[in-house]
Amino acid sequence: MTQQPISPALVSAFAPGGTLRASINLGNPILAHRDPASGEPAGVSVDLAREFGRRLGVPVEPVAFERAALSVDAVRAGRADIGFFAVDPARGEGLRFTAPYVLIEGSYLVPEPSSVSENGQVDREGTRISVGAGSAYDLFLTREIHRAEIVRLEGAPRALAALRSGEVDVAAGIRQLLEAEAARAGGVRVLPGRFMVIQQAMGVPSGRGEAARESLASFVEEMKAGGFVADALKRHGVEGAIVAPAA
Repeated sequence: MTQQPISPALVSAFAPGGTLRASINLGNPILAHRDPASGEPAGVSVDLAREFGRRLGVPVEPVAFERAALSVDAVRAGRADIGFFAVDPARGEGLRFTAPYVLIEGSYLVPEPSSVSENGQVDREGTRISVGAGSAYDLFLTREIHRAEIVRLEGAPRALAALRSGEVDVAAGIRQLLEAEAARAGGVRVLPGRFMVIQQAMGVPSGRGEAARESLASFVEEMKAGGFVADALKRHGVEGAIVAPAA
């Protein structure tokens, strides 16, 4: 795929201050984390941000957040120029999304003795489900859960700890994180299958204009088609996430 030139007007739209501020959600360690040596943000999202900055010809400043909701708010408010989030209708105001670049499964974790054996048994009266507040799966379950109680906590680690302590009956989250938690210590198990597919995309503030969204969308498609996303997943040792199909 031929690289499309980016006009000076678009460069100014994306990086009005001369630096591309990229909002990075460390709450999704599948796609972003802190480098153990430097402490700086690293991962698939950061690689994409740096490549886009290279295309624009401007330096990139990763702006890291511990939760998705904070990362979204930063872009919506113009405190960051681009971001990396799961697509959800509840996040549409003030943002323009690309098509997804990666697909990740959302699953449930339950205690070993639990009578719950499949996803369809979770939404029952008296069941408490912990979620990371403002996460993609929180937004999805808020619409889809009608009988169980959703317990919103500050981040995935707290949601998992709530299950271990008996505060809740089920923890919802990214499948890879739940599998890692089950492998870390016995007593919990991941339910088969998934309750949702989390569509990870890039986003830009709505005020930057449709041309900016289209340019970012084209970049994402090129990164998928050319193997950049697949290579980044492999480079960072990400398993279980897949490159999203072409839009």
